Amino acid sequence: MNRGLRVAVALVVGMAAPIVAAGCGKHEAQATAAAVPAPAMKPAPPTPIDTKKAEVGGPTWDPEWDKIVELALPPAMLSGQVPHDVRRFCPAFYGMAEDDKRAFWAYFFQALAGAEAGLEPTVQAKHAQPEMAVKDEVTGHQSRTSGLLQLTYGDQKRYGCDFDWDHDKKLKIDDPDRTILQPKNNLECGVKILDHQLIEKHKPLLSSSGYWSTLRPGTVSYRVFAKQMTNVPAACRVAGGRKVASR
Repeated sequence: MNRGLRVAVALVVGMAAPIVAAGCGKHEAQATAAAVPAPAMKPAPPTPIDTKKAEVGGPTWDPEWDKIVELALPPAMLSGQVPHDVRRFCPAFYGMAEDDKRAFWAYFFQALAGAEAGLEPTVQAKHAQPEMAVKDEVTGHQSRTSGLLQLTYGDQKRYGCDFDWDHDKKLKIDDPDRTILQPKNNLECGVKILDHQLIEKHKPLLSSSGYWSTLRPGTVSYRVFAKQMTNVPAACRVAGGRKVASR
């Protein structure tokens, strides 16, 4: 083999080696990611509105939505950083196993969706209250709340939610293909909003300045929400082996 050919072969082999190594590294990373087990999860019990709608007909809570909420929860929302007023609904929260805490939050968001939207993913609303009758900074129109948790496109900018106004504005207002109406996007955004309130801002779960009016004590909306929080997971009502009455 002449020198020129040997150099060419060496260059090809030398260039191929990093590619092969990179390919191996990629497969190893994929294998490692695939090997990470999903967190332990439990299904949440039905809220009163979910039970009622199952009996008389109407939109009900999809058990798959429990998984969406539970997988979206950041570690801090399963820790002692959660404000103490969580015990109003889940007295045993701090001593519960992680899967029970996940189930509680899944139930919490089911109750919130029941109070906010009657468990209907495509519900839209305009509000007459001055604090709500503002221009949405993303759409440029008067703010409208949408989906299971009644969120806005402005939440995309504020909380990094997976909403796409450029895509959605081409669809009918109640089209389930709108990104803001898709339960996964809506619920994951809700988790981000609550995490921001509880963990980043260190505000209580129930606050007069909270995002949702349903979590503002003393309001009619709050009473609607509280009625949905009467069937929390059994682990919430247990402390030291004894049942604790819900407040």
